[in-house]
Amino acid sequence: MTAVCTTVAAVAAGFVVLWLTLLVGLAVIRPTDASIPDALRLLPDTVVLLRRLAADRELPRGVRIRLALLLVYLILPIDLVPDFIPVLGYADDAIIVAVTLRSVARRAGTHALDKHWPGTPDGLQVVRRLAGVPDRPGN
Repeated sequence: MTAVCTTVAAVAAGFVVLWLTLLVGLAVIRPTDASIPDALRLLPDTVVLLRRLAADRELPRGVRIRLALLLVYLILPIDLVPDFIPVLGYADDAIIVAVTLRSVARRAGTHALDKHWPGTPDGLQVVRRLAGVPDRPGN
């Protein structure tokens, strides 16, 4: 019984360390002028962007596969942190979306973000900074 308790405690500690690492990562890549309400307004446009990028046959297959896996992860009820935990439950989804978007934007190019972005130019600028790609000249 002690071995089981030790294993469970070790797994739980590992998840806590992973979670803290992801939170620090999000804090590092988050644009300094993007607030929580701004992020909430970007959510629907970002989901549409991800869907459009996943359906674009001109993008490399690896990019489309990453996006499809992300969309499946977001749809499935299984999360790293359960959604019933206040704030933290949805933060893991936001972190995974940000990391995936960053990877996709670097691989697919900034033109793909520009082409498929359904929202405002200001929203696109925030998404580009969140993805770690340079703003367009003039912004």
